[in-house]
Amino acid sequence: MALALKWPQRRWARVLLGVAAVLFVAAIVMSFFLDEPLRRRIEGGMNASLKGYRVHIAKVRFHPWNCAIQLVDWTIVQESNPTPPLGRVPKLTASVQWLALLHGRLVADFQILHPTLHFDPQQGERELNNPTPAAERGKSWQRAFEQIYPLKINEIRVIDGDMTYTPGGDFKPLRMTRVNLEATNIRNVRSPERKYPSELTVDAVVFDKGKLHVDGHADFLAEPYAGLQTDVSLANLPLAYLTGVLKDYATIRKGTFTARGSMEYAPKIRRVDLKEITVDGADADYVSTKANAAESQRMRQQTIEAAKEVSNDPEVQLRAERVHMTKSIVGMVDKTGDPPYRVFLTDVDLTVKNFSNQKKEGAGTVDIKGQFMGSGPSTLHADFHPETKSPNFDLTVKIDDTPLRSMNDLLRAKANVDVTEGVFAFYSELGVRNNQVDGYVKPLFRDVKVYDPQQDRDKPVLNQIYQGVVGGVAKLLENPKTQDVATKSSVKGPIESPNTSTWQILTRLVQNAFFKAILPGLEQSAG
Repeated sequence: MALALKWPQRRWARVLLGVAAVLFVAAIVMSFFLDEPLRRRIEGGMNASLKGYRVHIAKVRFHPWNCAIQLVDWTIVQESNPTPPLGRVPKLTASVQWLALLHGRLVADFQILHPTLHFDPQQGERELNNPTPAAERGKSWQRAFEQIYPLKINEIRVIDGDMTYTPGGDFKPLRMTRVNLEATNIRNVRSPERKYPSELTVDAVVFDKGKLHVDGHADFLAEPYAGLQTDVSLANLPLAYLTGVLKDYATIRKGTFTARGSMEYAPKIRRVDLKEITVDGADADYVSTKANAAESQRMRQQTIEAAKEVSNDPEVQLRAERVHMTKSIVGMVDKTGDPPYRVFLTDVDLTVKNFSNQKKEGAGTVDIKGQFMGSGPSTLHADFHPETKSPNFDLTVKIDDTPLRSMNDLLRAKANVDVTEGVFAFYSELGVRNNQVDGYVKPLFRDVKVYDPQQDRDKPVLNQIYQGVVGGVAKLLENPKTQDVATKSSVKGPIESPNTSTWQILTRLVQNAFFKAILPGLEQSAG
């Protein structure tokens, strides 16, 4: 009797296995015939959703047993600069998120393996100057992704991504490698304002050594663009890589950058709260040339207007609790004069505390210590008050015991003289309130020797005479007891324009007061 029962069971088992095998083979055959039409439909739908870009998908594989779709060797090109491709995705897999079914939700997850993005200067410029608003571009990419899979996306994972900007020339490419991103609980329903339902984490290596970590939440369906609320940290970023991007305006030879803080970026709020920024061992110069003068002025004016717009704006909150620069060299190279010259500060120790664009946060402070021209002990203290109408700050500067010979290129460019001996010092206190400046600048000279017949014998005769006159004026100004040359210039009156920025005011005070006070009346005497 027992044997009689076993035979039907075996027969049914064989039938079931046979049916499963037939279904499996049928699924393979069906997927084989579906793959190419599916590839054409997805590629065409994505290209119809995009503007300014084209995608090409080499293969599409449909896996019916788990309802998954794989895009194989997917490339993205910028139509105006198609070579090299803007991006490559070796494999993208979209499937049903089975775990979400337990909660009664039929949604999809996307897994993107080893994607790469590449920008060169031409492609980058095209992106910056793209007339299509960023929000609309984001929506077009969202619509393109919706062509891949019929279910709403609930989870996206990017594994081991790579982003590169190639500035050209001999400059190092700017690379972000080992990019891992995970966004979960993308609910596809509207959320209340400043509510961020989706978890978001990002980890990456920046410029080969820097470590980026982002941990927070997002609202991917906010209008007109997605909202973010995250903690951000960036450690040991090598600054020298940035020279390739800033080559027309600055040179950064070394240094590292570390920062931690939080940010909130959404349609109704933009908030950056930096707890601490540290720049260590930097060596950098700002470079002024005739070629970059107009563009520098344009960027400065844009910065002024942007700063005015966000000053005390409750929807734009910017704060830096502490910024610290240590063991650094900071300089300014002016290539517009004859000869070009460089002024710089070594052993820089800079601390900025409580910088904010909100008046309610109170005054921010800046303290700088260093060696002017590599040897003159120098200090600067400033208090900055956030205002809406005009700059509001107080500034105290002290420079001691700087050998004048280290400033010869500057003196030649500004007054066509150089010195063989002498020591320079400088003191200033300035305040700016309600578009009015009030204060003084006071340079001091000691043991100045301008004209040296032996050193200057090969110079033109008129230049030798001029330097002799300069030396004579310096001699007349000397204090007979201290052998110091001292002048004090009052700086008082309206600033040149109510639209002037704090940085422009400081620059013009140096140009109009500092240089004129250093060499009072010398040009008239030489004439």
